Amino acid sequence: MPGFHESSGPVPDAPDPLRRRLRRALDRLPVRGRSARALTVTAAGAAAAALLLPLASPGPYATAGQRDSSKLQQHFTDAAEQYKVPRSVLLGVSYLQSRWDAHDGAPSVTGGYGPMHLTDARTALAEASPAGHGHAGTEDARGDTARAARTAAAHAATLGKGKVPARLRTAERAAELTGLSRKELRKSEAANVRGGAALLADAQKRLGRPLSSDPADWFGAVAAFPGASERAAGEAFANDVFDVLRSGARRTNDTGQRVTLEAAPSLRADDARTAGDTSKREGSAAAKAGPECPRNVSCEWLPAPYEEYTDDEGEPNYGNHDKANRPRSASIDYIVVHDTEGPWNVVMDLIQDPTYVSWNYSLRSSDGHIAQHVRGKDAAWHAGNWYVNAKSVGLEHEGFLTDPDAWFTEAMYRSSARLVKYLAAKYDIPLDRQHVIGHDNVPGTTSANIPGMHTDPGPYFDWQHYFTLLGKPFKPGGGAGSDLVTIRPAYGKHQPEYTRCDDSGDPCPAHGSGAVRLHTAPDASSPLVKDAGLRPGGEDSTTGVNDTGARASTGQQYAVAGRKGEWTAVWYLGEKAWFHNPRKQPTAVPARGRMVTPKAGKDEIPVYGRAYPEKEAYPADIPFQELSPLPYKIGKGQAYAVGLKTRGEYLYAKDYDPKAEKFKVVRGDLVYYQIQLGHRVAFVKADDVKLIRSSS
Repeated sequence: MPGFHESSGPVPDAPDPLRRRLRRALDRLPVRGRSARALTVTAAGAAAAALLLPLASPGPYATAGQRDSSKLQQHFTDAAEQYKVPRSVLLGVSYLQSRWDAHDGAPSVTGGYGPMHLTDARTALAEASPAGHGHAGTEDARGDTARAARTAAAHAATLGKGKVPARLRTAERAAELTGLSRKELRKSEAANVRGGAALLADAQKRLGRPLSSDPADWFGAVAAFPGASERAAGEAFANDVFDVLRSGARRTNDTGQRVTLEAAPSLRADDARTAGDTSKREGSAAAKAGPECPRNVSCEWLPAPYEEYTDDEGEPNYGNHDKANRPRSASIDYIVVHDTEGPWNVVMDLIQDPTYVSWNYSLRSSDGHIAQHVRGKDAAWHAGNWYVNAKSVGLEHEGFLTDPDAWFTEAMYRSSARLVKYLAAKYDIPLDRQHVIGHDNVPGTTSANIPGMHTDPGPYFDWQHYFTLLGKPFKPGGGAGSDLVTIRPAYGKHQPEYTRCDDSGDPCPAHGSGAVRLHTAPDASSPLVKDAGLRPGGEDSTTGVNDTGARASTGQQYAVAGRKGEWTAVWYLGEKAWFHNPRKQPTAVPARGRMVTPKAGKDEIPVYGRAYPEKEAYPADIPFQELSPLPYKIGKGQAYAVGLKTRGEYLYAKDYDPKAEKFKVVRGDLVYYQIQLGHRVAFVKADDVKLIRSSS
């Protein structure tokens, strides 16, 4: 997210403490209403059946006397029997909250613990170490060198203190219901599952419903489980749980325990609904229009302000996005995935500050609820590169890059995937990693901007799972000797060591990762490849969690530069980069696709961080935007995977323009290819390269 995190220099470290991030969540909870919200949801949710494996359907209850194959599975059985909750419902709720992981007892971004994600935010605050979890960077979120920089230093918001919402203190109620201490509920898997079962049974009773053995009778109780204040959010959560119940799932969790949820494909929920706020607040014409969201998610319209103000120096200014008329004025080619580096309520207040920056959508961790802030037709300031901002939609996910166990819930992954599929269909965006990119894949606009570019969502974001939910899992696409590969480590088993998740000097907690580390030689003891843009002084890349200088991420494609034993080399930032790729646990798979290589007669060619038009294309009233090459060179014989092909384009939107009449789009004849240069993408001129295809 703009403003909460990432590098303030080439070697990021010492981010803000977890204690501060949680105190913000608790002490800045707003007590005022938001007048321009409109909630939308439908009772039907689309299942991600490609991920969830159908299994044989059993009877409604499994009893404590029927021993299960893992301790955790047995805990679900015992708790279901004790509180008269169908075991499948208990398993489904837990899957949506944690995918059955324990996260080593660490709290989530919203202070949730254990497989049932029982929230105890005040304890999470009290027990937090002084470890850091993100710090403000130097990135200009707008990324337009034609204007003064709009940085996003974290604001000291001046909000009143408010009551901690129910969704942040479910462990308190679970303790009352079970007689267990909150410590037991946080630390013990068995107690945690019992607490979740007790909450579900209590919700069912509050709705006046029987403790039925039929999962179909439990929709309303499931909708109440996350403690959401909005009925729409609860119903969307319940729809996702019932999708999982229909499809079934099986998974080995982070403690090595195998858990199985049997499929019930004919299951249908009854009409029971949870109580809650069902109103559509009609405070403005924009609210009446409603958010731009798929119908099967919980979504509200909470607009970012587009208004004039006087800045600290007494000069007129405006914020916090630009009017346009996309996609008619400029195509939308990218979806950019961010994490917030701040808790939900703080983020919701920052987005309403005209002096801050903006993004199009936010997604809440606890239940996947979505808030839209900037219309798709307008350009938000989120990616640190004006060319990308002008041609993208930005999605902020509640979470922390440097805290692998402050996890993205399954509910948020699924809600985000539905939103991305909706946006991809609306704007004709291909569902691949050349078009659905992380903030950490966005290039700097100039050499000077590269060290300050943001690094979220980071190496702990599960891109393979995300794309599986999108219906586009990364699969082998070529023969074993293909000269193009797709990065695809096994997320849970692949656990490279990262450092600087906090200021302790200790390594980050061992955790699954979708990124592989790149070396100068086929040897783990060899130095990491250097990034001349990130470290102009020539220093080596590091294992820092925010250091993208020697990292390739799941779904990215690279041209093969060599093979030796269990090691594969690819072309990366103009150099040969090696990564460990053993046959028994591969970290990349063969691919088919297009690549570019320098044309004959060119020893090396430049690369760019934006695809702007040639000078002759600019009219007299729009200043020419310099084509500034980045500090990387593509040498003769090298090859790089190709994304989109595009003509140079520049959105000129420099002035406050409430009627969207003053912006202009400059288009030229200069054609570019987007390439996977390193961890970030870049652009090369079509006249400099030859287009080739992978060999197999």
